[in-house]
Amino acid sequence: MPELRKRGAVKVGILFGGASEEHAVSVKSAREVAKHLDPAKYEPVWVRITPDGAWRWCDGPDGDDRGPAVLSPDRGDHGILVGGRDPVRLDPVRLDVVLPVLHGRFGEDGAIQGLLELSGIPYAGCDVPSSALAMDKSLAYTIARAEGIATPDFRVLTDDEKLDGLTYPVFVKPARSGSSFGVSKVEHPGELPDAVRAARRFDPKVLVEEAVAGREVGCAVLGNDPDLIVGEVDRVALTHGFFRIHQEATPETGSENSAFVVPADISDVSRALVRQTATTLYRAFGCRGLARVDLFLTDAGTVVLNEVNTLPGLTSYSRYPRMMAAAGVPLPVVLDRLIALALGR
Repeated sequence: MPELRKRGAVKVGILFGGASEEHAVSVKSAREVAKHLDPAKYEPVWVRITPDGAWRWCDGPDGDDRGPAVLSPDRGDHGILVGGRDPVRLDPVRLDVVLPVLHGRFGEDGAIQGLLELSGIPYAGCDVPSSALAMDKSLAYTIARAEGIATPDFRVLTDDEKLDGLTYPVFVKPARSGSSFGVSKVEHPGELPDAVRAARRFDPKVLVEEAVAGREVGCAVLGNDPDLIVGEVDRVALTHGFFRIHQEATPETGSENSAFVVPADISDVSRALVRQTATTLYRAFGCRGLARVDLFLTDAGTVVLNEVNTLPGLTSYSRYPRMMAAAGVPLPVVLDRLIALALGR
């Protein structure tokens, strides 16, 4: 049988891993959550989702496997069903709240949020509509333009149509993926077919968009409207290529082509513009809990949307926790705030 609840502790179901290209990133984020979640306040119940999509009850991000786990859609259960030695019997574990630590498909696109809505369990972070909108870059660009915020010029490719009239270089990317998986920079037409095939490994819907000349900057946002905490602005300093740190072998020891400048070495006017634009987009998407808004800052002092991440990485090298810490909000406080907001829904 599952152990009894610690007196006074909030029972937090933590979902991590996932059947997406960002499985390994999620595990690293979960390790940081494990380090910074206050054991005096919370009793974690860890559920690892394998790359094949199996749910496993476990002792932590690197802990022992304790058996199968199933999210119960029965709102009376308000939690998960877990198994142990008996392969037939599943015991209920009631949860107060769920903290999804999942990135990419099935974690950041509204899929897991939909399951949690069915279960009736409060969960941290963005809801189904805001997650789905932000995950699909073509929809995200449409929302941003409606708010008067610039985006790259782009084309949506859903079949083998011929693309004419492109001005190179362009970026080819999956419409619904993250961490630069499947993204290619294309310098001339001969490279386009291979780039499209690479993107389609992750999503049949592909974006071909102009390369924006500008510095890559970002802004972390925490909270629910109207009570938002806006983190410090950062800048991604690139030596060559484009930002793809999560695909490197050992990003914890440094990137092969990028470094983070926090606070960003930009003017106060530009800093204010980035923060205001991030806040506008956060509200336009209906985000809750947290999100990271990535932008390009042009030499003319304008901003162009890159993407909105509704479950940004929380790894030891991730941008979101660094930006929040630079604003005086360390990761333990971020986690406290996320859980409190979810419980207050």
